[in-house]
Amino acid sequence: MTRQPLVARRAEELLGTSVIATAPVAGGDIATATRLRLSDGTTALMKTLPHAPEDFFTDEAAGLRWLGEATAAGGAPVPEVLGADHECVIIRWIEPGKQSIDAAATFGRELAATHAAGADTFGAESDGYIGKLPLPNRPADSWGEFYAVRRVLPYLKLARDRGAAEDQDAATIEALVAKLPGLVPDEPPSRLHGDLWNGNVLWGLDGRVWMIDPAAYGGHREADLAMLTLFGLPHLPRVLDAYAEACSDTRPLADGWQDRAALHQIFPLLVHACHFGGGYAARAAQAAATYL
Repeated sequence: MTRQPLVARRAEELLGTSVIATAPVAGGDIATATRLRLSDGTTALMKTLPHAPEDFFTDEAAGLRWLGEATAAGGAPVPEVLGADHECVIIRWIEPGKQSIDAAATFGRELAATHAAGADTFGAESDGYIGKLPLPNRPADSWGEFYAVRRVLPYLKLARDRGAAEDQDAATIEALVAKLPGLVPDEPPSRLHGDLWNGNVLWGLDGRVWMIDPAAYGGHREADLAMLTLFGLPHLPRVLDAYAEACSDTRPLADGWQDRAALHQIFPLLVHACHFGGGYAARAAQAAATYL
């Protein structure tokens, strides 16, 4: 590791600790990631993004802290936030390790505990971000309403505005919206990661599975589970089996939850359509059509 003076100086201002060395970290799709070695022996990860919205990184930090509250009660681990402001966020470094069946089973049980920690409402106190896109979180009385007006419709409109959704596909998704309240079983809001795809799941050297880069809010737990299945996850069947087993005695998953995965995947598919275009809106429409 060498030392990038500008990066090191910014981290030192925020942390009040000397930075001995820095090194770029590959793999980030949005922010620039830098590994830091601090004078107190701590290794950290610093994320920066030029011209980011003022609350971009502080919102991520708040989401990590909120999810971290559940970790103490057996929830899935998230990195400790060391510092955050409008320019960056710095979290404790998690050393990557190997994927394993045992770690997958533990993650399933811990994710169930995170969800069980609950939320005050469907939504959150403030809006957030998913990728680079704003994430509306104004609370709603039910998941069906929240999913329709805070998740599906805003990103469908944005996808159409960006030319990423055909009129026929949009019409199919819009036809589903009115039916949403009757398609998902009622249950109290869970504490969601909010963007729990494979890229935001880190298999640690410590044998645990860590959740990173959240878009946290209170929602239906099936949404996180559906996100996990959308783009694949190593040992996913073991994760889901362990999850279902962990909550079977206290708050079992409603019958048919696997069949509703595509319903909850419409939102992330529309987000991808907004970010990348391609055929994601058509995939969202195909998912919607199965429930019409």
